[in-house]
Amino acid sequence: MFTGIVEELGEVVGKEDLTDAARFVIRGPLVTTDAGHGDSIAVNGVCLTVVEVLPEGSFTADVMQETLNRSSLAAVDVGSRVNLERAAAVNSRLGGHIVQGHVDGTGHVVSRSPSEHWEVVRIALPAELSRYVVEKGSITVDGVSLTVSGLGSDWFEVSLIPTTLGLTTLGRATVGTPVNLEVDVIAKYVERLMSQRDGLSS
Repeated sequence: MFTGIVEELGEVVGKEDLTDAARFVIRGPLVTTDAGHGDSIAVNGVCLTVVEVLPEGSFTADVMQETLNRSSLAAVDVGSRVNLERAAAVNSRLGGHIVQGHVDGTGHVVSRSPSEHWEVVRIALPAELSRYVVEKGSITVDGVSLTVSGLGSDWFEVSLIPTTLGLTTLGRATVGTPVNLEVDVIAKYVERLMSQRDGLSS
């Protein structure tokens, strides 16, 4: 489990395309300080398993084809910057919201509207995810826990403060950039429970 509070802006320093997967080498000196084989690190909101920690503050992770198909990691290449977060510790504060690192779908940046103290970013919202998104609710964009500040039928907006703009990939995401989306898992559980209840009462 993660919180959606990005710890470090890492960099992809290696990528090997395999038959039905890809192996990434990602530099992240902070997140690798206490990482070991089998640990989980969220990369742009995708929960990946550490295969090996390398001496220069990098780690390797294998990404299967299913994950490449369902996330924006297929477009990530050597030199790409990525948001990194270690799994939440039981005794840590939950600064964002409950994030699983399981991408529900992808969107893309539709527009950016800069202001003096923040920037409003509009992101395309896939139709199958729209029912889980509410204004002032939580959503994870490329691993960043954000509050929905505006909502339409096929888009949502988030207002990014200077810290988020400076310390995550969202500050550099131009119009058209694909982003990973994870909706609030609580909404999905509520929908499931309600559908089961309705089935029993019919």
